[in-house]
Formats: sequence, structure tokens, C-alpha cells
Amino acid sequence: MTAGPPPIAGARRSFVDARGVRFHVTEAGPADGRPVLALHGWPQHHWCYRDLLADPPPGLRIIAPDLPGYGWSGPAPHRWAKDDVAADVLALLDAIGLERVLLVGHDWGAYVGYRLVLTAPERFDGYLTMNMAHPWVSPRTIAPHLWRLWYQVPLAAFGGFAQRRTDLVARVFRIGSDLDRETAKVYVDRFRDPVVARAGRDTYRTFLLRELPAAGIAPKPPRATVPIRCLFGERDSAVHPSLVDPATADADDYRLELADASHFIVDERPELVRAALIALADETSPK
Repeated sequence: MTAGPPPIAGARRSFVDARGVRFHVTEAGPADGRPVLALHGWPQHHWCYRDLLADPPPGLRIIAPDLPGYGWSGPAPHRWAKDDVAADVLALLDAIGLERVLLVGHDWGAYVGYRLVLTAPERFDGYLTMNMAHPWVSPRTIAPHLWRLWYQVPLAAFGGFAQRRTDLVARVFRIGSDLDRETAKVYVDRFRDPVVARAGRDTYRTFLLRELPAAGIAPKPPRATVPIRCLFGERDSAVHPSLVDPATADADDYRLELADASHFIVDERPELVRAALIALADETSPK
């Protein structure tokens, strides 16, 4: 089991208490730089943004928390409903003293990111989302792709045991990514911790039992006013490209860039993530 966070040259680490969560926060770049909040997904933690943290783009302050129960953050005082996690993240921004940030999200971090930009758009200058369906996808569009979520069923049912005691997490990386074994091990080992395994289980259990069924009958989400840039690894075996189609995105400013990568584009193509973030920062720079 990994004893502590993997080292990242030049990064600063702290613990911040917000809304009942003891967040482990890793950041880099000038303390007075333009803040960028970077949210990870499953089965990862802040380390997926290691390239940005080790070499922050000029003028940007990269802030990468471990989401509640993940990485080295304390457990969530809830069952990982995504709106609850979004509220946790807003409380973290308040605790750090950040009124407005650029937002980056991958996988579940991107799902939470959409909740943030739709419910509190005044807090975000722009949003870079990666390999997560946008929230305006209709049930008719997503229905043919529900089979891709097969791996979520054992995670929801037996996730605590499966992540701690089997090779399920390692298998996800072997089947669905180009990551080498040592890189994947940094993530796999962390799920031996019961707090992290429970967070992973609750992430999927809440989604499959509550959030996915509710999505079929819920009102259409509001239109996005925050500029959104979607960087999508088109070899994703879990999220089909049709689920990020600009034609169905109800947004003032939404653009899609497809890339040769799997679902785990942050680890596989960090240079593309960096370029997309710099472009978004330039486009949204205060005049």
C-alpha cells in the first residue's frame, strides 16, 4: 500500500477542512497566480495532474485536491451524491479564499464539474472537461451505450471488497488504457485503503441506484453560460463520443477536440491537457 502521496517536484501540500471533509490539496505555481482547480475521477487521485503540477503554465496556480474519500482526503460525510460533492468543492474554494477559478475535470471530476458550472456559474471563468458525457445527453442517445457501464455493477455491489482484495482496478487500467503497470500501480495501491475503496463503491452505487434513474425523468439541465472546452480521448471504452457531441450541448460556448487517447487522457496525453488549459486561460483572460 502506498504510505503517502507520490512526490511531485515543487508541489506544495496541505490539508483543508471544508464541509466536514479533510481535503488533501496539492498545488503548484505562484500563490498569486490565476487559480485553476483540477478535479480527478475514478480510480485516480490528484497525481493524474502531476505534469501540470510539476511544470505549471506561466501565471497559473494549479490546485488539485483529492476528492472526498479519494487519495489522501478524509471520508465524505455522505454517500457520494455528485451534488453533495459539488457542494464540498465549493466549500473548499471558500476555505481557500478563491472567489473565481478556471475549472478542469476528468471522469467523475468532470461530472462534478458540470454540476458546479451549472449551479454556480459565477465562480468559474471557463471549464475544461475530459471524457465524461455532457449533462444534456438524452435518454434515447445514451440507451444504446448503457452496456459500456458493465464494470460499474460489481463496483456498486461489491466495490469495497473488489477494490481492496481483487485485481479489478488493475484490470480496468489493463483493458481500458495505455498506462504502464507501474503508473497504474500508483492508483491501484491506494484502493487497498478501506476509506478509498468505500468512496469508490459509493460513487457508483449512488450513480446507478439514484442518479442514473433520476436522469431519465428529471427536467433538462439549464443552459451553460460558462465557456466549455471538451478534450476527449476517442478510444474511450466507457464513454462514447456521441455523448459529448456539440450538436446536443445546450451551451453558449462549447467546443470539442478529439484526441488519440483512451479514457485516461490526462495520464496518456498531458501535453494536450496543458495546451487546452493554456488556450482556455488565454481566451478567458480578464481584459
